[in-house]
Amino acid sequence: MSAPVVKPAASSAESAAPGGFLGRSKTFSGVSPLGIGVAWLWLTVIVLLPLAAITVQSFGDGWSGFWDAVTDPAALDSLRITVLVSLLVAVINVLFGTLIAWVLVRDEFPGKGFVNAIIDLPFALPTIVASLVLLSLYGPNSPIDIRLNATQPALVIALTFVTLPFVVRQVQPVLLELDRDVEEAAAVLGASNWVTFTKIVLPALLPAILTGAGLAFTRAIGEFGSVVLIGGNIPGETQVASQYIQQQIEVDQPVNAAAVSVALLFIAFVALLILRVVSRRQSVREENDQ
Repeated sequence: MSAPVVKPAASSAESAAPGGFLGRSKTFSGVSPLGIGVAWLWLTVIVLLPLAAITVQSFGDGWSGFWDAVTDPAALDSLRITVLVSLLVAVINVLFGTLIAWVLVRDEFPGKGFVNAIIDLPFALPTIVASLVLLSLYGPNSPIDIRLNATQPALVIALTFVTLPFVVRQVQPVLLELDRDVEEAAAVLGASNWVTFTKIVLPALLPAILTGAGLAFTRAIGEFGSVVLIGGNIPGETQVASQYIQQQIEVDQPVNAAAVSVALLFIAFVALLILRVVSRRQSVREENDQ
């Protein structure tokens, strides 16, 4: 007589796992369909529907009306000033934001915690307050005798103030996680500080720097509060797109305002898309090098 076949006992994990539909486990690591649906619903209500509404309004007079609105000389001037000043602000923040992040991570000095805390001040401070502070400092009654109000340098200062944290807070975590053994090995092999930074540190920081630059640029092109007082709102000189949009609303030209708003959205989308592609390619190149 053959010996009876003894089936192995199920493991405790298998016996404890409850059976789901068609015998599958109810536990999973992904998000439930309900969670995905709620996320999409919230995104649609908060983001997609307003964007769709402003786009539809911008074409209220047809394609020709939209084109006339965005190619109006005053609109083009405001868009040109906005884009050029925002590009300059992004470059400034890349340079000084990276430097500040480096100092906060790699150096120790008295008051470091305080400096690290005030980096986020532009996030918390109402932008109109920032414009008032800058006007009191660089306006007609400047205590340091520097009068920049109603000039493009004033726009640069105001927008740099409100966008500085974007670069610092993007670069800082990457610096904290960066493996310093590679830098030390390069120094032992005789590499200079500049070579070590450009060949080892900078490639690792580049995706974060580009992300910070993109966020700073897109925030700058839509900024209103920080420039409303110190900028002067001079058409063709210091009037940015957000101020032009407000002006069109005040003169009862909502289609023109919506058209310029859509132009700003398109510029921001293209800028973020380009930076995202470049950043992804840089990350892939680093992985292949490793």
